[in-house]
Amino acid sequence: MPDSIAQRSVTLPNGLRVVLSSVPRLKRCAAAVRVAAGSHDVSPRWPGLAHFLEHLFFLGTERFPGNENLMAFVQRHGGQVNASTRERTTDFFFELPRAVFRDGLDRLCEMLVRPRMTMADQSREREVLHAEFIAWARDDSARERLRLLQSLSAAHPLRGFHAGNRYSLPVPRQTFQHALQDFYRRFYQAGQITLSLAGPQPLDELEALAAEFGAYFAKGEKVEQHKPPPLLAGTPRSISEADLRQMHLTFACEDLPGGHEQAAGFLCMWMNDAQAGGLVAALRGRGLIESLKAEAIYGFGDQALIDIELALSTPDAATHVSTLVFGWLTFFRSHHRQLLDEHALLEQRRLAVSDALALARHFSAGLDSHGLSMDAVEALLDRLTLQTLVRAETLSSAHAPSNFEWHLPAPNPYLKQTRSTAAPSSPLTALTFSDALPATGEAAVYLRWTLATSQPLLARTLEERLKPLILQARQAGVTLAFASYGNYWQVKASGLAEPLPAVLEEALRVLGAPESRDRVHRGAMDSEPAAIPIRQLLKSLPDHYLNNQNTTQAIGLERAWSTARWTGLATGLEGSAQSEVCSAARLIHGIAEHPPGTAPRDTGTRWITEASESSESALLMFYPTPSASLDDEAAWRLFAQLMQAPFYQRLRVELQLGYAVFSGFRQIAGHGGLLFGVQSPSASIGQIVAHIETFIERLPTLIAEADVPAQLKTLRAQLDLAELEQAQAAEILWQAHLAGHGRGYFEGLQHSLKHLDHHALLTAADRLAQSGRIRLCLSNRSNPP
Repeated sequence: MPDSIAQRSVTLPNGLRVVLSSVPRLKRCAAAVRVAAGSHDVSPRWPGLAHFLEHLFFLGTERFPGNENLMAFVQRHGGQVNASTRERTTDFFFELPRAVFRDGLDRLCEMLVRPRMTMADQSREREVLHAEFIAWARDDSARERLRLLQSLSAAHPLRGFHAGNRYSLPVPRQTFQHALQDFYRRFYQAGQITLSLAGPQPLDELEALAAEFGAYFAKGEKVEQHKPPPLLAGTPRSISEADLRQMHLTFACEDLPGGHEQAAGFLCMWMNDAQAGGLVAALRGRGLIESLKAEAIYGFGDQALIDIELALSTPDAATHVSTLVFGWLTFFRSHHRQLLDEHALLEQRRLAVSDALALARHFSAGLDSHGLSMDAVEALLDRLTLQTLVRAETLSSAHAPSNFEWHLPAPNPYLKQTRSTAAPSSPLTALTFSDALPATGEAAVYLRWTLATSQPLLARTLEERLKPLILQARQAGVTLAFASYGNYWQVKASGLAEPLPAVLEEALRVLGAPESRDRVHRGAMDSEPAAIPIRQLLKSLPDHYLNNQNTTQAIGLERAWSTARWTGLATGLEGSAQSEVCSAARLIHGIAEHPPGTAPRDTGTRWITEASESSESALLMFYPTPSASLDDEAAWRLFAQLMQAPFYQRLRVELQLGYAVFSGFRQIAGHGGLLFGVQSPSASIGQIVAHIETFIERLPTLIAEADVPAQLKTLRAQLDLAELEQAQAAEILWQAHLAGHGRGYFEGLQHSLKHLDHHALLTAADRLAQSGRIRLCLSNRSNPP
């Protein structure tokens, strides 16, 4: 446990278990509620009941209806909120600024204790679940998971249907209503719940909040959740050759000791490690796989399912791959204890850099009470055998010994990074060091290259090159990311300032390595499961906004770098760290560009169709600000603030268009704008467009009805540098840099927000609603007439 995290666990008089984490470095606060009940605790008569109940909680209460419920409140204050129903647990969680955390906690506990479950609410929300069910049923990865689980024992609930739809949730039936209320009373009581709070407050202050709002829950005792039947019954099933390009080695583990969840995390961490001598490197080096992902896909009681998903390069690689996997497992059984110290360092670093929401969720799961158990690790490893495989993937020779020379991964070089003693480097004109953020131990560096044309295959090559470093960097507390959009390539390194310069330097070395070292994994692009339509549109939105033609004209990497123009921004660094970044930056390929070039602004309306096989309609509508001025940005940010909750209420709750409905302020290559998104199983693209346009026409009414000074106060608080998380503030500064704004950006934006008035807002709202407005419409269906 890092010294910077002070912890306390208490049990309230009503039986509620509370875990408190005081972390002075945090700027935000988070709460997570874990209920020990999930979809497998529901009677088989009512599939989806647990998930349905989770949805009903968010519809508001008598005290906090409509725009005052938890979701609207959190969105208004720039926070995060969500929930998740799994097999044996249901989680509710949010993150907010410290000033309004108390109000958010009040709403969270209130909605769980006094939910609004009218028949009208239930009927409407059931249709939302039905839309989710349709999308889930058509999702490739969901279908693959369901197909995999069909090899389990027929009596195990993992084989069952738990998604819920309008047919499995007969709202008007009295027996269903009794079941819903019984499930709620049985499990949503204090003895079945853990409340986790994390924030910068002292422990006593956090405990007072927990005691006040935790007392809302009815007194109760822990309910014994029924033990499931064995995972396997009989001989594992074989699968057809057609399945072998996407291969699963799934182990059904029984009779595991306590702590097997942490043991599974320990195993999967090292199995996924891509360093030389490990499993991933061996399989990819021999051209057998495109990717490997090991994870625990289920765990309850003494049971666990460990799944190794492999995208094979060729269908006939299955047996060879299996042999190597079992060979690595044999090696790991004998050597895993040598990784315990490294694992402890990695876990310590992970907690030391986690944000409030990640900490609250981590401790609500109760996985840290005893640490990593060697008994659990060895018991888990003993059960990873041919006999526990869920399906026999033609593994007749998988038990044969592998002659590969395995190695344990080298210690992460960025965990114990020491400062360089190299001579100071002079700054580069194209790399701007911003002093807008103080040097608090967190920093960020952004680099962007402008290419003559987009190069998707080269971008994919660079992504593949960086994957091992990205994992090492994340383990050390640095988020390293490579992005390609339009004709831009971008690298971001953000997180702990100490290891960041070394991570950046290695990233630049990897990116500039000769092309002959690469094996371009073209097949990997096709092996990834298709995202739902709205997510696919979000992924490609920047390309379309920047008028990217996505050329297939391939040029060499050296040639691409030689003509690329680059610019960069660094913040949160001082003294020797700045010098180290300057030294690393001398490895940057391309031509320095100062000031940075700005992307051209759109004119008029553009309609773009990106077809998908889904039967659902998905649409994004992006309305960029009329100019790069801070006054326009201020108005558009306030519009996003005013419209977010009403847009969701109107299109998602009242019109029941679908489960994916959102709006907000979005920035692309320095251009800000309003983004509206909808995916619907029933409405056409033309109908969705009409609903969005009708809503935008109501903006003057929203302005007239709103308490604009209060909304501006809330928005200005969200954009207060003293309250922003370092990573979030750095991203805003980077977008401002790309837009051509210099020093004083935050002060200028605050000034523009402060001086917005009704007349200016109404003028801007009229401009937004004009028929000749500037916008990009991106859909998966043909343009409306």
